[in-house]
Formats: sequence, C-alpha cells, structure tokens
Amino acid sequence: QVPLVESGGGLVQPGGSLRLSCATSRSIFSINSMGWYRQAPGKQRELVATITSGGYTNVADSVKGRFTLSRDNAKNTLYLQMNSLKAEDTAVYYCNAWTNGYAYWGQGTQVTVSS
Repeated sequence: QVPLVESGGGLVQPGGSLRLSCATSRSIFSINSMGWYRQAPGKQRELVATITSGGYTNVADSVKGRFTLSRDNAKNTLYLQMNSLKAEDTAVYYCNAWTNGYAYWGQGTQVTVSS
C-alpha cells in the first residue's frame, strides 16, 4: 500500500501560483514512479508530470516551463510548483504512485484558475 495525501489546491487568479503537496508514509525512493495527473470537467485524466525513483522526469508539453516537480526525501513528500497559471489549468489534480505493478491514487485536490 502507498497512501497518498494531497494538499495545496485552491482558487487563484490567472498568472498566479500554487504549490501542491503529496505526502506518503513510505520512502519515496522505494516507489518506482510518482507524479501528478489532472482531470478537467468532461475530459479524460491526463499526465501533468512524473518522476522516477532515479530522478527521470516526464512533463506534459502544456505545462513545461511553468510547472516544476520536486521532492523532499526527509518528509517523503512530492511537490508540484505551478506558476503562470491559466484558466485551462483548472482541474482536479491527483497524486499518483506506481510501484511493484500497482497504481495508487490520492483523493484529488481542486485547482481553479479564475478572475
């Protein structure tokens, strides 16, 4: 089991910033891959950014240069720093972990970008 607890969502104006956090009780280096996905109303869930235990990252073209992944190993926490937010970034953001052939998901946190 890989419990995932997300936090940091909210309402922000276009051009603003938010930082999402995903905390787990397991060492993040024991998890093959962690990352963030998002799902907007009426759309499929899509990849935002992922990072492997070895540090390889995969970032969606739509957020490159605006969103940044980082990890705090001591806190077993993954972060997603989101800058220059746009209305089209509005979605529920889900933390994801892949390990030992299983996928785990957090409960989701709402991000709304609106003036």
